[in-house]
Amino acid sequence: MNTRKMTLAAAVLAALSGAACAATAGQVTVTSPNGRAAIKIARDGGTYVVTRGGETVIAASPLGLELDGQPDFGALVLDKVTKTSADREIPLVATKASSARDHYRAATLQFHDRADSTRRLLVDVRAYDDGVAFRYRIDGSAPVRLRGEKTAFVPAGDPECLVSVFDGAHEVPFARQKISQLDDKRGYDVPVVCTTPSGRTAYAITQSNLAGYTGASLWREDAGLRVHLSGVPGRAAPAYESQAGLQTAWRVVMLANRPGDLIASNVVGNLNPAPQGDFSWVKPGKAAWDWWSGPLAGMKPDMAAYRRFIDFAGASGFPYYLIDAGWAQGSGGCCDALPGTDITRAADGIDMPALVQYAAEKGVGLILWAHWEHVRNRMDEVLDTYAHWGIKGVKIDFMNRDDQEVVDFYQRVAAATAQRHLLLDLHGAYVPAGLQRTYPNFITQEGVMGAEWDKMKTIVTPEHNLMLPYTRMLAGPIDYTPGGFRNGTPATFQVRAVLPFTQNTRGQELAKYVVYDSPLQMVSDDPDAYRDAEGFDFIRKVPTAWDETRFLSGEPGKDIVLARRQGQTWYVGAMSADEGATTKRAALNFLPAGRYKATIWEDGATPNNVTLREVDVTARDALALQLAGVGGAVVILEAR
Repeated sequence: MNTRKMTLAAAVLAALSGAACAATAGQVTVTSPNGRAAIKIARDGGTYVVTRGGETVIAASPLGLELDGQPDFGALVLDKVTKTSADREIPLVATKASSARDHYRAATLQFHDRADSTRRLLVDVRAYDDGVAFRYRIDGSAPVRLRGEKTAFVPAGDPECLVSVFDGAHEVPFARQKISQLDDKRGYDVPVVCTTPSGRTAYAITQSNLAGYTGASLWREDAGLRVHLSGVPGRAAPAYESQAGLQTAWRVVMLANRPGDLIASNVVGNLNPAPQGDFSWVKPGKAAWDWWSGPLAGMKPDMAAYRRFIDFAGASGFPYYLIDAGWAQGSGGCCDALPGTDITRAADGIDMPALVQYAAEKGVGLILWAHWEHVRNRMDEVLDTYAHWGIKGVKIDFMNRDDQEVVDFYQRVAAATAQRHLLLDLHGAYVPAGLQRTYPNFITQEGVMGAEWDKMKTIVTPEHNLMLPYTRMLAGPIDYTPGGFRNGTPATFQVRAVLPFTQNTRGQELAKYVVYDSPLQMVSDDPDAYRDAEGFDFIRKVPTAWDETRFLSGEPGKDIVLARRQGQTWYVGAMSADEGATTKRAALNFLPAGRYKATIWEDGATPNNVTLREVDVTARDALALQLAGVGGAVVILEAR
């Protein structure tokens, strides 16, 4: 048995004993506003339990910190409990809803160390109707150093969960595995999505508000998942250190009836600070993009080639064109941060201010790609240069870490781009933790195994596409980069770096624009792929930010039907991983009273075809959407 396993085994045994004592001594229970969700903290601060509808979701699980350079807290004594609550509507900018209801009951538990009453630990707890969360705080001006956390999640029973192996770029497929089957020699990423043995509650284990802290992975130890903090590379210890005091990330358990019901949750965002200042300038939309259809190293800098994509974006009504790797002086392609690269100067022959002016005349703004190592030490100079040129945003890539230094970089670059009214898209990024709430200009991010892998491997399967809405997307927007218009099936798919293929139909490619949450959404293929192409009319029409999101039906890895609203118009996306033709039912009872025109794009005779039809409907109707194997369909519902 390894050390981690022994540690958690002892902790779980203590937790079970502590739970029995807590039944006698009492627990501090925080219950959600509707009374269904609850988190219970033992009065000795050593364990917690999560329940929903009277059912245990997370069984007695350890709490605590592992301090570096000083003894861990000993036996804790509860001094006081301060309970609060909130119910407010928060306006949102460029995301999956126009507002978020922040409705919770909360408590702060203050403990002192029995052996030294001057040592105090605070635990903040919140219970929402759709989730619970907790974090640790140590007040004061003294520095705090951590080896790690004792925090773990021990799911009730041995549920089958959707998990992905922890990876620096967070570009890994999801698999179904029981907790007991997970490898105890590797970490797993958040979110981990499970269903209780009764089937009554779906839940996702994740994190929120990393500001001033560090990221984490989850490691199996016996029946639970132990939080493992990400340390700075080359620094053996501590995993985290502060200048003064401590405020950890929130540990979160999202809760709902079905996995798909978690999609609309705003819990992760609500646990982050509200934005400061005016972000009305943040403009969501679609972007033409040159990398997916071109060479892996990036397109060679060429004014005529750049104008071609600008012309396409302008003619299509897209507000942006993303110029990917290769545009800067001394560039070495997409993936290397060469010492000689200067991202404040364009390559020879490229007049960036002139290109910005040309794009502006077409109604298009430019977004520039940069390697993070070229940004972090010259951030102000780089961003001031881009703002002076008239650039509208930056895509920063290849952090591939989530330790304290990189979390700090995210905070700094989000604030710095916001100050200059620049959009921010992070790639090689860790899974979202709600920073988009504080900085709405941080409009999308990767941290997902997306369509770029079609250029290199066969791993972006229809099953993977149908895992993402129920897993990675729960944490925040995903820059998956849809829009490939050379469509096929897994049986016909071939890996090709230039002008690549997809493993799904054209109908499914359209549906990704409804199902996948990304307020800045790529239109990834070459402009020639869209000329007179079936279905491109839908891509031109579909929004990228929404007023409301509704999950209608589906199962992870198999299918989904999702509805989103902008203004008075509804959009429905349906996707299937089934290799045979299927019919997906979309009940329209979410519509207000009245008659609606339903414009429907469905799979056609080949993977590259879609058919178009119109019908009149009301809220009493249900649409039968015809999907080919590994297919999809989309609908626009407009009031008559």
